[in-house]
Amino acid sequence: MPKPRYTQIALSATPYYHCVSRCVRRAFLCGTDTVSGQTYEHRRGWIEEKLTRLVSVFAIDLCAYAIMSNHYHLVLHVNSDRAIKWTRDEVLHRWHQIFAGHALSLRYQRGEPLSKAELARLDKDVSVWQQRLMDISWFMRVLNESIARAANIEDHCTGRFWEGRFKSQALLDEAAILACMAYVDLNPLRAKLANTPEGSDHTSIKARIKKAKQATLPADPKQQPAHLYPLVGHPRKAMPAGIPFRLDDYLALVDWTGRILREDKRGAIAASLPPILERLNLEGKQWLYLAEHFESPFKGFVGSVYKLKQACQTLGYRRMPGRTACERCFS
Repeated sequence: MPKPRYTQIALSATPYYHCVSRCVRRAFLCGTDTVSGQTYEHRRGWIEEKLTRLVSVFAIDLCAYAIMSNHYHLVLHVNSDRAIKWTRDEVLHRWHQIFAGHALSLRYQRGEPLSKAELARLDKDVSVWQQRLMDISWFMRVLNESIARAANIEDHCTGRFWEGRFKSQALLDEAAILACMAYVDLNPLRAKLANTPEGSDHTSIKARIKKAKQATLPADPKQQPAHLYPLVGHPRKAMPAGIPFRLDDYLALVDWTGRILREDKRGAIAASLPPILERLNLEGKQWLYLAEHFESPFKGFVGSVYKLKQACQTLGYRRMPGRTACERCFS
């Protein structure tokens, strides 16, 4: 039986999560329907535009994404520290960009005076909305509902467009985050939809490469794509907010992995590993297995056994799901 979402997401264990949403039956998110011949490629733009808007409203950062024909992948970072600092006005401003609010919130934004009782009631609602603006389930709900409505209008039909629940995996340590981001960015290459990372449309890796070519200092977080959580280098004191990897290391690693995947030789591993794998103590064979099969071996949690044990204790699990896979891939 599937576990409730609140038992799968624990910000005390990790703020990073891999989320996947798939269409039901033969519904097409994007791509071309080989039966009818109708193309749905324009829907990829719907997803990217909505993601760009939502990350500017929610306290959730977008680390990586890939939009495929009948599903999409996201790697998300919950920025709870940023959300906690929001004032009442900031929360209301953000909430009203997505939802209509109610009479009290609209009166407050118009500058109309409210009684103490009305302000107390409004503050309770603001507290709830603040929590929802850093909630992955609400983020995915808003994203999926808007796309489903637009697709059903275009298809002249009603009913379910997405599967009932989106899949989520908690990424417990740096190695898991890196492996998942690369797995997501290389989705089009594994599906034979692109030959190079920079040629894979509607992916975060293409956006990062395109921006890096235009930037004078590509490693500068301010010169990386605005809608993506920046890569800010190795962990250190006074570290800026961002993913704890260097941009050039990550791009080199994705390129190296993509070349091997395209060779279609599963046993062929280059003699020299990218330095970032050495830092994370990952072997070449382990890495290539993760780059091709990241979703299948893990039961919701991905990382070292030590991190897995910590997460299970936090969530009150009696058993450690996916322990064998974590031992094999992150020993």
